[in-house]
Amino acid sequence: MEEELSRCGYRCDLCAARSEDPEVRSRLVECWKKYFGLENYTVENVRCDGCLHDGRLADKNCRARPCAIERNMPTCAHCDDFACDKVVDLLGGTMEESFRRFENLTEEDYNLCMRMFASRERLKAIRKSIGKPWPENLP
Repeated sequence: MEEELSRCGYRCDLCAARSEDPEVRSRLVECWKKYFGLENYTVENVRCDGCLHDGRLADKNCRARPCAIERNMPTCAHCDDFACDKVVDLLGGTMEESFRRFENLTEEDYNLCMRMFASRERLKAIRKSIGKPWPENLP
């Protein structure tokens, strides 16, 4: 599958919420509960077609996606208001940062439920490629 970057920098193509296999989605839901405390997801409602599509969305409360669409931005990194409060909490870190943050995180769990969220470095690269600075207040 080709890399598919969401508006906030998540890698939709890596997300298990896109899986047709309910067992994979079930493991994703349990992983999100375990590490993030997300209790509102189920095997049925975690289904997602990806941020760039008009179909099913796992995060129906996302504020970054509709804002980027309204502003006609391919990603939040392109916006002059980056990193606003709609996206700043979505800036996921590296695998190493995740292992420091979450005690007992396994590589399998990281790959299943966190790898797609490692958006900070992706958005930094986009900002650099379009000649926009990374905000000083962000790591």
